[in-house]
Amino acid sequence: MSKRAESFPLHRREVAKTLLGAREDLLVVTGLGSTNWDFTAAGDCARIFPLWGAMGGAVPTGLGLALAQPSKRVLVATGDGEMLMGIGALATVAVQAPKNLAICVFDNERYGETGMQTTHTASVADLALTAQGLGIRNTGTITDENELKAELDAIINADGPVFRTIKVRAEPLEFVLPSKDGVHLKNRFRAELLGPEAL
Repeated sequence: MSKRAESFPLHRREVAKTLLGAREDLLVVTGLGSTNWDFTAAGDCARIFPLWGAMGGAVPTGLGLALAQPSKRVLVATGDGEMLMGIGALATVAVQAPKNLAICVFDNERYGETGMQTTHTASVADLALTAQGLGIRNTGTITDENELKAELDAIINADGPVFRTIKVRAEPLEFVLPSKDGVHLKNRFRAELLGPEAL
């Protein structure tokens, strides 16, 4: 097992807190597993829509939201394992080209939910290069705090679609789980987006 990710300088929950705090009206779709836990730990709130049991579904969900709400900024935050599962969705993102969509992959080179086995990004797979090859023009990889600060405005404000791989440390973290009540999660997100009268 490659151990390089155990020394990456960026810590996933600090990155989540930075992204969530960068824009008060940011709508966030989180992929199953670690990014769900990270954004819940960063400040669970109604503008976060966490996915449960839908591996590969974060980018399609975020794309649909961005197309339906073009005046809102949408961030998909997911992991490398989940992104590898749903990699073909990036081609659809490139074709649809929503200007309000950003995708950040928290890449610790591990499958966090099933025992921290290494993913292909620990070897030769490059998610940012793959996204570029599928037609997303604004792509890149972030490896440290200075790069995160430099790229934050593009993630939060630049015309999209924007894609960034963020290399985060592979480390054991306490679970901070969002609600597993799907109806509650749907209703609170809908009320945040459309107002309580939408319920």
